[in-house]
Amino acid sequence: MTSSSRTLSQWFDEFETEAFRLETLDDYSQSGGVEAYHAFLACEPQPEAYKSSGWLDTVRISTQSGKRMYRVHILSRPLTPYLGFELGWGYQRNAEAGEEFFILDVTGQDNPIPNAPDFWMFDNHTIGVMNYDAHGKYLGADFVAPDRLPEFSQYRDIALAHAEPFTDWWAKHNE
Repeated sequence: MTSSSRTLSQWFDEFETEAFRLETLDDYSQSGGVEAYHAFLACEPQPEAYKSSGWLDTVRISTQSGKRMYRVHILSRPLTPYLGFELGWGYQRNAEAGEEFFILDVTGQDNPIPNAPDFWMFDNHTIGVMNYDAHGKYLGADFVAPDRLPEFSQYRDIALAHAEPFTDWWAKHNE
């Protein structure tokens, strides 16, 4: 791992063309939106703070200025309660702000990139590997050395090649 002169949050303000995310976990329930997750589990309405979060502003500002923000989530069915929340509330909300989502469903098949970590890739050259504990709590990001760019580009390319647009997947599998 290496360091970056910018933090992960600064990269969201400063990337120039695209930000790609690979999600590999089935539970991020301790990493933000905790109140909304609890509301989802209790079948309550979305909290106002969740519907107007700063993340939505980040996505909207970026995409309206012509930048692309997109992600692939590797998952299997049945969905965990957290994934039901993330896909049912989070992806729907973020898509309205301009973020694109793809699903790589590995139900009944091998994951084509089983060793890929969660990461963000900015402008095809800066990679922040996301670290989480066993309970889905975000612990921080480590920036990888530039010589590992081909490895992470391959993770992205394979994930996209095997994924389908979220809206298509959701229409078939909304639980």
